[in-house]
Amino acid sequence: MTVNLGKVSLRSQISTLSEVTVDKDSRASRSETRTGLVRRARRMNRTLAQAFPDAHCELDFTTPLELAVATVLSAQCTDVRVNLTTPALFARYPTALDYAQADRAELEEFIRPTGFYRNKATSLIKLGQALVESYDGELPATMDELVHLPGVGRKTANVILGNAFGVPGITVDTHFGRLVRRWDWTREEDPVKVEHAVGELIERKEWTLLSHRVIFHGRRVCHSRKPACGVCVLAKDCPSFGLGPTDPMEAAALVKGPETEHLLALAGL
Repeated sequence: MTVNLGKVSLRSQISTLSEVTVDKDSRASRSETRTGLVRRARRMNRTLAQAFPDAHCELDFTTPLELAVATVLSAQCTDVRVNLTTPALFARYPTALDYAQADRAELEEFIRPTGFYRNKATSLIKLGQALVESYDGELPATMDELVHLPGVGRKTANVILGNAFGVPGITVDTHFGRLVRRWDWTREEDPVKVEHAVGELIERKEWTLLSHRVIFHGRRVCHSRKPACGVCVLAKDCPSFGLGPTDPMEAAALVKGPETEHLLALAGL
């Protein structure tokens, strides 16, 4: 299976790009109009939608509270580890009141595998108390209210709003910030500034799914040290093409995740 980008296949595009010597410093001087940037960013989002049609929040949850708790636990921890920890935790603490009244030592043991468990236990207990005292135990559904809760910053609030309440939000985690800077969508480093800069490029209705797609791409293909450029569906639109191996077979070995076969098929392999 080969996806056509214009009139030539992705594999042909990559082969042509591979013949060009990539000057990594030239990205800073890339000449692009604002309109051109918007068009490129939206085109890349559409391409990512083809690459990751099932992109979603990789934290397991069934309620807004569970998502909030899982997101707190995900700090400095993989989603896989959090998902292994939360079933027993959610069964033991199903409500905000349960966290508010939790025995600290017991709670810490439940969440110990996620790391920084003492600080996280403090956040969860205080979160439960704040929800009971101010919101009848229910998680609020606005950014202003969420960011004033213990343990909930803007990134966590966007995760909750987008995935538990259906309110579009851009989640700027490490992967997201790294990739949008690599793509020259923005040069901002501050997560809030990154969020606003990207929000001006992409339609609001796409914000939540865009976040998932970019994070998926960062975890599976566009790795920090050695991106799989030679099989990347964004090759034609990426100003950083060539940071990783451009040979398709070498790059293919770097692709990770359950979508590997699909991604390699899109690359014509």
